[in-house]
Amino acid sequence: MKDKSPAQPLLSTTLDTHKICYFQSKLKTSLLNKGEFTLTFELVPGRGSRGKVHDALLAFAEKASAGGKIQALSLTENAGGHPALSPEVLGREIKNLGMETIVHFSCKDKNRNQIESLLFAWDREEIHNLLILTGDYPRYGYEGPAKPVFDLDSVTLLSMVSQMKSGYYIHSQAPGGGRFLPSMPFFKGCVVSPFKRLESELMNQYFKLQRKAAAGADFVITQVGFDVRQFDALLRYMRLNEINLPILGNVYIPSITVARLMHEGKVPGCVVTDELMALYERESGEPDGGKEKRLLRAAKLLAVQRGLGYDGAHIGGSKLTYDDVEFIIGKSENLYRNWPDYISEFSFPQKDGFYYFEKDEQTGLNRDVPAKPESTSGHRATNYIFSRSIHNLVFDENGVLFRPAKNFCRAIAGTKWARPFARFEYLPKQFLYECKKCGDCVLSEAAFLCPESQCAKYMRNGPCGGSIDGWCEVYPGVKKCIYVRAYERLRSYGQKKRLKEKIIPPRDWSLNNTSSWINFFTGRDYAGKIKSRKR
Repeated sequence: MKDKSPAQPLLSTTLDTHKICYFQSKLKTSLLNKGEFTLTFELVPGRGSRGKVHDALLAFAEKASAGGKIQALSLTENAGGHPALSPEVLGREIKNLGMETIVHFSCKDKNRNQIESLLFAWDREEIHNLLILTGDYPRYGYEGPAKPVFDLDSVTLLSMVSQMKSGYYIHSQAPGGGRFLPSMPFFKGCVVSPFKRLESELMNQYFKLQRKAAAGADFVITQVGFDVRQFDALLRYMRLNEINLPILGNVYIPSITVARLMHEGKVPGCVVTDELMALYERESGEPDGGKEKRLLRAAKLLAVQRGLGYDGAHIGGSKLTYDDVEFIIGKSENLYRNWPDYISEFSFPQKDGFYYFEKDEQTGLNRDVPAKPESTSGHRATNYIFSRSIHNLVFDENGVLFRPAKNFCRAIAGTKWARPFARFEYLPKQFLYECKKCGDCVLSEAAFLCPESQCAKYMRNGPCGGSIDGWCEVYPGVKKCIYVRAYERLRSYGQKKRLKEKIIPPRDWSLNNTSSWINFFTGRDYAGKIKSRKR
């Protein structure tokens, strides 16, 4: 695979050779080399600025730098939604030890202005490998749970960083605007969660990966999982849909405590089935608590992922030493030649779980044949039928009332009648959709389910990876993920692929409490922005 990114201009005439060399990321070089199996390892900074936890992470990094088997160390950002040391701080220290880092960059705690400021700072400090995430929902902080931000989602954040890489344009109305900033050579990763039980969950993850690729992702890392068929299916889906990105499979070694939390659904996006949990429980009674068997299992999964065709592996786990990681890597080298023998050891399907491809009974993997033909079965909610009819009548360019509505809205835009018209508009929308009066309405893109009021993370470009059995990560057993519901609604009309077709711009807060109908017909909302970009 060749790097198709544009040539990067020098930032100044005084840029020295050392900096130019660093811009050629070792991680990037490794991932784009099809003959190399890239290995990364995940470190989790703790709460506080000093202490044994951070000392241990730096000691691990020092050994990893000397060992030379790992291409980069990734640093999580407020894992689990809890406050922790900001990852770029350790990133600087680890870089000084001669080790490359991947800094996690999430949307949960920062608005778009703070995101931009941090990216400027990280570019100046030569922190260029980023893993772009939506992020876990914020949990306990100072005097209670924190306010979620999610001003951008992972797709729009990828778009923003991609623009910074190609040359970031400052709007002419902004101070110092009307010009391009120099290119910032970020190398951007994203995450996909293929270990979902329901068709509506799994296909949404595939669709969102396609949006992330279109937004400029440079590489992919999978979520934690232990189902080899889903590892295999993801690769097949990417090949069939020409998602030509390097991908790292996740190899996670949980302690018995973490395994129990995953089994109980308390780690968003991570699945430990009853059968796997029973295996962990049996092994925990051994003298070493089952650690040696967990490490050996990780080595086998590493070998299997390499055999399947992954470009590398992202290793992680609680209470692991660098010696443990060396053992896993070395053991996997010995096991790799017989990798098909270990496929059956990672057969932990979820009950009644959906697979996109038919199973190959001979190999235990998949065949390049969809498991079932395209279906239009699905729930035709009364609310959706009504909303779809009104939309087609008024807001579709071929609708009977489109032109009269457009002429009326343009006539009252900017007049004294605009505000009372907005109040009139929001009466039925509050009743039907729990409308939040954002003025930048994307109801038609999410099957008439409002992301601002019905999604805990305000996602406008598909779901996060935290849903469990279709339930929202934040409200399990109480609220269904709106994109699970949207998929079912769209499938009933044969339109489920609409969930991957376009990238929705972030909410325009200048339109708050204004009429979204006027904004639509005057081209001020997200739809107008999409049209202007196509011209």
